[in-house]
Amino acid sequence: MTYQRDYALGEPRREHVDALTGVSVIEFGAPWCGHCMAAQPALHEVLRGRSDLRHLKIEDGSGRPLGRSFRVKLWPTLVVMRDGQEVARLVRPRTVDEIREALRVADASAVEAGNHEMVD
Repeated sequence: MTYQRDYALGEPRREHVDALTGVSVIEFGAPWCGHCMAAQPALHEVLRGRSDLRHLKIEDGSGRPLGRSFRVKLWPTLVVMRDGQEVARLVRPRTVDEIREALRVADASAVEAGNHEMVD
């Protein structure tokens, strides 16, 4: 699954997110959020065509349990996970380089775990 343009209508349960294998980029935000809209071109550039990772675009807000479980306070927040473990987090990313660096951290965690499959 590559770049997701639209926010999901619902959100998965935390235990489902923690059970995901491979690299997942979980984006928390809101469709009306100016910071979220400003981050989209960089996210699209980095994530488009990336079939080797999963992009979950979750609309966050008061009373939304998934965002609270990740302690999201500002939007957008990107949580990069590998095999259910958080390996990087970006709050209000603005550049392609910031997002690519977070994915490089996911790559490094794969190598440390003995998995030589790279994500890039």
